[in-house]
Amino acid sequence: MGETEALRERREALELVAAEADRACAGSGRLVLLKGATGTGRTALLEAVTERAAARGMRVLRTRCSPDGEAGEFAAVLQLLSSGGESDAGTKLFPDVFDDNPHHWSYAEHLWRRLRSHAADAPLLLAVDDVHCADEPSRRWLVDAARRIDALPVLLVATERSQYDIDPPSAGLAHALSPTLVRTHTLAPLSANASARLVRSDIDAATPAWVDDCVRAGAGSPLLLRALLDDLRAQEPDGAPPRPVPDTCAALYPGAYPAAVSWWLDSAGEATARVARALAALDADVWEEGHAEEFTELLAETAGADPARVPGWLTAMTRLGLLRPGPDGRPRFAHPLLRDAVLSGWPTDRRQAAHRTAAEVMLGRGDRAEAVAGQLLRTPAVGAAWATVALQDAASVAVRDDRPDDAVSYLRRALDEPLTPARRTMVLTELGSLEFAAARSSAGIPRLTEATRLPGMPQDRVRAAVALGTVLARRGKARAAMDVLRDLDEQLTGHPDLTRLLGTASALLSDHDQGIRQEAYRWLHGAAERSPDLVGTAGQALLVRYDATAGLIPAATAMKRIHALLDEPIDALAEPFLLGTAAAVAQWADELAEAEGLVRRGLDRQSPSLLHPMHLALLNVRADIAATRGQYADLLAEPAAWQVTEATRHRPDPANAHGHAVIALVETGRTEEAARLADSFALGDAHDSWELNRFLYARGVLRSAQGDHAGALDDFLECGRRQTARDVVSPVVTPWRTAAAECRSALGRPQEALTLAREELRLAQVWDTPRLVGRALRGLATATGGRRGLELADRAVRILRDASAQTELIPALIGQGRQLVAAGDRSRARDALREAAEHAERLGAVRMRALAEEVLPEGRSRGSATALTGWEALTGSERRIAALAADGRTNAEIAELLHLARRTVETHLTSAYRKLGIRRRTELTAVIGERPADPADPAESVEEPGG
Repeated sequence: MGETEALRERREALELVAAEADRACAGSGRLVLLKGATGTGRTALLEAVTERAAARGMRVLRTRCSPDGEAGEFAAVLQLLSSGGESDAGTKLFPDVFDDNPHHWSYAEHLWRRLRSHAADAPLLLAVDDVHCADEPSRRWLVDAARRIDALPVLLVATERSQYDIDPPSAGLAHALSPTLVRTHTLAPLSANASARLVRSDIDAATPAWVDDCVRAGAGSPLLLRALLDDLRAQEPDGAPPRPVPDTCAALYPGAYPAAVSWWLDSAGEATARVARALAALDADVWEEGHAEEFTELLAETAGADPARVPGWLTAMTRLGLLRPGPDGRPRFAHPLLRDAVLSGWPTDRRQAAHRTAAEVMLGRGDRAEAVAGQLLRTPAVGAAWATVALQDAASVAVRDDRPDDAVSYLRRALDEPLTPARRTMVLTELGSLEFAAARSSAGIPRLTEATRLPGMPQDRVRAAVALGTVLARRGKARAAMDVLRDLDEQLTGHPDLTRLLGTASALLSDHDQGIRQEAYRWLHGAAERSPDLVGTAGQALLVRYDATAGLIPAATAMKRIHALLDEPIDALAEPFLLGTAAAVAQWADELAEAEGLVRRGLDRQSPSLLHPMHLALLNVRADIAATRGQYADLLAEPAAWQVTEATRHRPDPANAHGHAVIALVETGRTEEAARLADSFALGDAHDSWELNRFLYARGVLRSAQGDHAGALDDFLECGRRQTARDVVSPVVTPWRTAAAECRSALGRPQEALTLAREELRLAQVWDTPRLVGRALRGLATATGGRRGLELADRAVRILRDASAQTELIPALIGQGRQLVAAGDRSRARDALREAAEHAERLGAVRMRALAEEVLPEGRSRGSATALTGWEALTGSERRIAALAADGRTNAEIAELLHLARRTVETHLTSAYRKLGIRRRTELTAVIGERPADPADPAESVEEPGG
């Protein structure tokens, strides 16, 4: 770099020295003090000053003071006065005085006479670099010389470090001088513009973003910026575009930048270096908004520094450019590379000690648990109970905020602390549960296994055993899961409540294997017959669930038994089993609001960080409720859970959510996506489970929609075979018989279709809910055909109008429409199919709407853009009548006003309600008020006769 680059924004200083040099040459000397922080270019400026002085004929004597203090007294002055060439050692100047008594007052006078002899030959420039490092006798001599050179052709130019440090600095050279004897100039940091020009002059191919990165990392310091450019230039061949400015010093070569930062810290002193490194270690992320004073106290305590000096240091470093306030006002190092360089010279043990200190201070002042735990993650074991508590509290917060990976990090760190067996059991159970749930990691199994074997509270060991059993069952090892629970059961003598709980958990986990399921429920039934107390409230609820799926009891009986069980007292460990089971039965019974409430209660009472078989069961019930209501958008709301990637291809075990996603994609017209999802599972490798059976049913729905009735039939029958083997014969879970009957009808096998449809209706009538009976009647109507088929279809529609969801009403209306078309009743067929299309549009059921439109007698084309719901879907007569009804007119008044029959008014209003998605007359006002104004709308121009 030439002089121009080296001395950017230093013109004012050069002009000041030049003016004082002219004055000295005229016989009147003075002291010029050039002050500045470390790295601001004091030495470069002094070199330029001496070169210009020599060029104008001044004799130059120079010295650079050393901070080591080993050169002896008057060392700086001796070196200065010997730099002209006459003598190279102070002892040769005045050997008699130096040898006899170097502290004698006459020695300083001899040095002064020597200076005068130099000045007699030519105007003299004395250049003293880093005068703050000079020995004390030399500093006193220079101060005395500054008082006396006003009558000599001598200009004394000294550079002095001027920076706010944690340790207060000693008095400066000009401290005791009159302002008339000294001219002081303080060097400012380089501006951003000057720094940018320097970067661009050094590297031609620099982009604006790259230049800005360099400017921030240089922090206004010529020293740091030049060192950084040296490192970056060394990494690239000549002419190559520069690589991005790294965030770590490990990416730099040869390392001039971290060396410059280290020198800057050394120059600032040990206390300042500790504060700078503590700030870098803390990342400033613990400074919560509005707590600046607390943060400075934390920084001071972490670094062991004077808290009264730390705020001033932060302010000074921000002004220099080494720190920058973030958007939230927090002080941070100007660039990650600068922060890394500050940390790189700090030994690991000292850095860890700072993090521990910070954690203790933060805990003492009541900071967030995660802030404390964030510091503990960077330390080895503390060996104190408070550390474990803070880490567990932070894990709980992370779980609550749906950040399982963070929770895993906190709990893994907690295991490094010395723990009692009871607390270790709790940590291992939570950690193992999270590791499996968050990443399906096998690491959770040995942790949970250890938790079941540690001595501790029986309740904690049961939680661990249930979590371990859940993991094993989900991995297709249901028998191993039973063994875990059975082994612990044998150790729980004297704890009947826990024994009952393990029996309930065993029955629930047995759902993952049909053979074990039969064993578990056989035991459960036998125990309940001998004594209900043996199975407990939760176990009895499971028996209700079993009887419901086995087609043994009606919905009314099931709900009566469930309500009785919910009224009984139950302990906290067993409550999730009861609530989850009750929610499933309520959903099957079409008590959807009650089922939702039970799901909410169940999820609220569970710890989301612990694996529990009922947690997933509750989530499954929630999905089943959404499917029953046709809430397809909700079922597809989390694409990451069902979309196919390379990592998710050839999975063996589908979940309940996958089956619902397949059907939701089919119903919303996204058949190709549904096919990709279905094909992503290698079902030949899947473990036996009810989720597999649900998925087989969903794949059958997909294949049927694709026109592959033979493939669909295979899936439905395999689903039925597997369900029957599990004693699940009721259509409350998977109505595979109705679906298979439709496929057999499509394949020209009507007798087989009738057999399946009749059996489905028989079982549906056992459960006896409108949704199940109506669906079964619809299937039987399709299989029967003719006049009897139409009668069954009409009956199905009537029953399903009373059901709690429209998803089954739509296909029933389509089936009725088909039967009516076949019977030649085109008018009724049109009404039924239009109603089906309206309901389908409201649900977003694209496939069902298309099916309805295909059958419409007027042959509406697939994908028609005509609205079937909302205000635009109403006919002119419907709009006119709806507007009058909204104005408060009665049906009789409307009939008289429009000269219509009252029955006609009622029919039009009923149709309008359906299209508008409302149930009551009082809702008309809001709907009509929200419609877009249209001058041509008949509802806008209703007038009374004679009006």
